[in-house]
Amino acid sequence: MNVYFISGLGADKRIFSKLKLNEKINIIHINWITPNKNESLALYAERLSKVIDQSQAFALVGVSFGGMIAVEIAKILKPAKTIIISSTVLADQLPALYRFAGQLSLLKLIPAKLLKSSNKLTQNYYFGTRTSSEKALLSEIIKDTDPYFLKWAIGSILNWKNKTRPERIYHIHGTSDKILYSKVAQPDFVIENGTHFMVYQNAEEISGIIDGII
Repeated sequence: MNVYFISGLGADKRIFSKLKLNEKINIIHINWITPNKNESLALYAERLSKVIDQSQAFALVGVSFGGMIAVEIAKILKPAKTIIISSTVLADQLPALYRFAGQLSLLKLIPAKLLKSSNKLTQNYYFGTRTSSEKALLSEIIKDTDPYFLKWAIGSILNWKNKTRPERIYHIHGTSDKILYSKVAQPDFVIENGTHFMVYQNAEEISGIIDGII
């Protein structure tokens, strides 16, 4: 089966590099496209979905922001399975602070380049990186992220309105996620001490879950 992987906010396929999946799974990484001005997350996901081959059964795997994109694509294309990791299915499961910031349009006041220049200690704390290799990878991902895409993506999350849970969706979340924590979400699979970086850190366990679902 073709399985389309969608990375996190500004990240790329490196975040999935430690996953070891069944050889019958054909992994296809979806690359980001340039967002249109004031484009919503849902409309962006619809444009991004054009790269998916619908002539045969397929599945989606999205991490973090990519999970929200996967949710929106699943609503349109009805994949065989959708798996989101360290992400959110419904907008009202986002942390209240994020939704409040979206209502106030606070992001408009912050220069795009400033969003990339946050303290490395802060980045590592929130993402939960532990080893020098994990910190190096996070640093490289942030370095390679386009600041204007980053600002658009954060804004689209803060203003996300989804209220629909697609069919055949599975949510994997970590108990130590400090970025997309939620007291109301009920993940299908819980990774003890899993951080927002767990798709890389806990790749063996998550690979087994993905294999089992697909």
